[in-house]
Amino acid sequence: MKVAVSIPDEVFNEAEELAKRLNASRSEIYSRALAEFLGRRVPERITELMDRVVRDVGPEAEAEAFRREAARRALKRSDW
Repeated sequence: MKVAVSIPDEVFNEAEELAKRLNASRSEIYSRALAEFLGRRVPERITELMDRVVRDVGPEAEAEAFRREAARRALKRSDW
């Protein structure tokens, strides 16, 4: 979907530099940034995505170990 938005010049310039460094398109950078922003603000979405990965991983024992490790890592990165 195409969307027109206004952003400060400074943010635009930083995004341009990042896109060049990552060899990515401007659209990809903005899409990834918005997805990350939403993910940080919608915890149930993160849980949904983790559950999907766990279902794809395999047996329940492996899935439980994955859940524990994923939760540990997510909590470690979270601001309290």
